[in-house]
Amino acid sequence: MPPRLKPMLATPGPLPDGTGWSFEFKWDGARLLPATAGSRLRLLTRAGRDVTGSFPELVVLTEVLDGRQTALDAELVALDHRGRPSFARLQKRLGVGRPTADLLRHVPVALYVFDLVHLDGASITAAPYRERRDILAGLDLDLPGVLCVPPHVDGDRDATWAAAVEHGLEGVVAKRVDAGYHPGRRSKAWIKKVIPHVAEVVLCGWLPGRGRLAGSIGALVVGAYDRDNRLHYVGKVGGGLTGEQRRDLLEQLQPLRRAAAPIHAETRELAAASWVDPVLVAQIAYRELTAGSQLRHPVWRGLIDTAGPTRAYLDELR
Repeated sequence: MPPRLKPMLATPGPLPDGTGWSFEFKWDGARLLPATAGSRLRLLTRAGRDVTGSFPELVVLTEVLDGRQTALDAELVALDHRGRPSFARLQKRLGVGRPTADLLRHVPVALYVFDLVHLDGASITAAPYRERRDILAGLDLDLPGVLCVPPHVDGDRDATWAAAVEHGLEGVVAKRVDAGYHPGRRSKAWIKKVIPHVAEVVLCGWLPGRGRLAGSIGALVVGAYDRDNRLHYVGKVGGGLTGEQRRDLLEQLQPLRRAAAPIHAETRELAAASWVDPVLVAQIAYRELTAGSQLRHPVWRGLIDTAGPTRAYLDELR
């Protein structure tokens, strides 16, 4: 089998413009490093954990490669009902060592292979990105619903970004066409930018801060309304809040305190929450709404002026 390598990592930042860059979609999944040799398959996570037994449907990779020795870089995805990668759906498979036939049937996974770093006994990490991509395309890794090599576009940043936004994808990664593959390094030869979703939420309470945030707000407890005007708990927001914002919010929330929670939130982590009347509305950015109707990676943007909390709807809530 090819040697074990750690994946090359992208640097967050604004997408570069001009020649010398190629653009790929960022898929909302889990990084996976497949390796093949003959009929053997090895699947490693970004952290180096062997999860080969968790994804038996990917054994077909050895057949498609006709026994060739390879080391690949890929994203493991599970598609939602609209055909888009959904991390919330993929979570049903992550950590399951021996998936049942029922789970395999109801939550199939696919492998989106976007780089090749080892082929037939030789490392090609020093080869430029464009050359590695050309070799990868020649392997014909195309098996609908299971394997594919996703597209890349040279030099058209804006069109790629617009397409990612239109189709509700996670983001875009820019890659220098002349750059090699640097295992285990976060490199500026790869630049990633995530497309945030934006929503309005109702402030329902707060959790106390700890350590340097003691005496202040640790995280805000937020909710949103469904189409029947029922208020749902959708998560906690702490990211993006400055110290000054935490102090100002605490001053605004203190007069609104109430004894009972305005939302149904019987979780142990909210036992220490202070509850308030749901009258303040804020805007947050987030990755997606999970299958459990929780905001993934929410980031504070600020309070908004509104005549009432009923503006804070999330269409995904039922």
